[in-house]
Parts: sequence; C-alpha cells; structure tokens
Amino acid sequence: MSERTTNTSGTSTVASQRIADNLRRSILSGELSPGTRIMQEEIAASLGSSRLPVREALRIVEAEGLIVLKSNSGAWVSKMDMAECEGIYKIRERVEPLALAESIPNLTPTAVARLEKIQEEIEESWDVDRFLSLDRELHLATYAGCRIEQLSSMVHRFWNTTQHHRRAYAHLIDSSGQKIINFEHSLIIDAIKRADTTDAERFLAGHIRRTRRALSNHPELFPESTQ
Repeated sequence: MSERTTNTSGTSTVASQRIADNLRRSILSGELSPGTRIMQEEIAASLGSSRLPVREALRIVEAEGLIVLKSNSGAWVSKMDMAECEGIYKIRERVEPLALAESIPNLTPTAVARLEKIQEEIEESWDVDRFLSLDRELHLATYAGCRIEQLSSMVHRFWNTTQHHRRAYAHLIDSSGQKIINFEHSLIIDAIKRADTTDAERFLAGHIRRTRRALSNHPELFPESTQ
C-alpha cells in the first residue's frame, strides 16, 4: 500500500470520528430528536467534508444505537415506543447489575473517589442538562472496570437508546424525586466502596426498576408517530 493511500485512509478515519462525535453529541444533547431524518449532504456541507466519511460516521453511531439506517430511505435518529422502552429497561435491570458486579473488583480507589465527587456535583444543583450529563458519567464510570467487552458495549448502547426518554422524564422530577435518586446513588456508591457486589447489584436493579415504572406512568413521553 502506498504512503498516499495510507495517509488518505487515516485522514478519512479521523474525519469520520470527528463527524461521529458531532452527531453523537447532537443526539445525546437532544438537539436532534428521535425520528429526525439525517441528511448526508447537509452534514457534509456543514462540516466541510465529503460524503464518504459521513457514511462511515453514520455506521459508527448506528452501531452505538443512536441512529437507524434504512435502505432507500436514509438515516434516522433512533426512537422507540413505550413497549420497546420498557423492554429495554427490563433488560437493563438484569444486564447492568452484572456489569457492575464484574466492574467492582477492578475499580481503583481513585475511581471510587471520582464517583463520590460526581455525586457531590449532582447534589449541588438540579439543572436537567447538567444532571443528565453527570448521571450518565456516574453510572458508566461504575461499569468502567467490567472486562467483558460485549457486556460493556451492550450497556452503552442501551444508555444511548434511552437517552431521550430519560431527558423527557428528568423534566418531570420534583424535589422528592431528586432526593430518591441521590439516596439510591449513595447506596450504590457505598456498596462499591465496601466491594459488596450483592448489595450493589440489588440497589442498582431497584434504581433502574423505579425509573422504568415511573416512565410507564407517562405515556405522553412516547409519541406514536412513524418514520
């Protein structure tokens, strides 16, 4: 392979990752809402790129569960109805406690201290966007020690696909709901500090289950439009 070909490939990869990062950020922040059609030409034009790295970027974020690619239709931001969301939460109740149990033995004291710091930041104020960012950082950090790659990938994908509904629900949480979330987070972190995987799994499963049941009380968060 020539140096020119190698350099071109490397440049394309860098461009694809940059575009994927931009798309991921736009979707997770809510700038691109579920069901939104993503136009390759518009992305290429706005980012000053050719269409090839855009296509590669779309495949990256599709693998992460953020978009759906359809033949003869294009790319769409992923969305789900209530039944689909409830199904994913039920899977999360089983999968994430396992990821946490696998992670705990590999979390360093520095990593645990970071969890406590993130939770302190969550408790300082209730700004929905800030909470969503910190909540995601906290939970994914608790799974960072998991050495089962397939399990970690599954957890990240589920967090991506449910992000929109967590954001919508977070706007409905009152002060008592905030206290419950903080209490549950504290229980999980305490179990991690004690290296008690049994308690950690139990507290986390209950944390996820409570959110699932709360979401089921708000069907208005799940518009039944088709794409």
